[in-house]
Amino acid sequence: MDSSASEEVPGPPPAATPGQDEPDGHNISGRLNWLRAGVLGANDGVVSTASLVLGVAAATTSTTAIVTAGLAGMFAGALSMASGEYVSVSSQRDAEEAMLERERQELTETADAELDELAGIYQAKGLSPGLARQVAEQLTAHDALAAHAEAELGIDPEELANPWHAALASFVSFTVGALLPVLAIGLVPAAARIGVTVVAVLLALVVTGTASAALGKAPPGRAVLRNVVGGAVAMGVTYGIGALVGAAV
Repeated sequence: MDSSASEEVPGPPPAATPGQDEPDGHNISGRLNWLRAGVLGANDGVVSTASLVLGVAAATTSTTAIVTAGLAGMFAGALSMASGEYVSVSSQRDAEEAMLERERQELTETADAELDELAGIYQAKGLSPGLARQVAEQLTAHDALAAHAEAELGIDPEELANPWHAALASFVSFTVGALLPVLAIGLVPAAARIGVTVVAVLLALVVTGTASAALGKAPPGRAVLRNVVGGAVAMGVTYGIGALVGAAV
């Protein structure tokens, strides 16, 4: 007997069970939003703090004055961003919770009309009337609020934005970005501090521009160019203002 005939031919791997191996679209979208916000926060910290310390450096050679201004600007900017994110995301969450509460009330008071509406949404997406009705009924039976909120409002009740997370992410990302120009200008000898800081900041902007483009799956060239040009203009303007003010004083 041919031994090869008894060997089992490996079949295709078992299909992934939904909810086990396949990524959840809402979670991926949420993580990408946080990453994008972190990259933008770091970029803002780099540009605004670098512009501040270069403006001060143009007016004085005192390392203490330059670093003090940089640290003050870093914490002021980080706290301002955190506060702004907290207020903004809190307002968004309040609006989402209000819409969910109205949806709960409608599901209680006009359940049949809500079911018709959900079936109509799936029918408009291309399902046949019978299948759309069946899908609507099954989703409503499983979790009525989640099904209607996602289809009608685009909201996942389990994934509402957290204002504290947003505030912390903004504070940390801005602070990390702002530390680069503060350290660059504070640790380098006076004769080289301007050049070293500018080069370090422009390299950081290349990194953040590339990262933001990668998160959006866009070509990096334009994002990097916008980042570098915008940062260079901001640093040049504030340096020029610092030089004028320092000369006048």
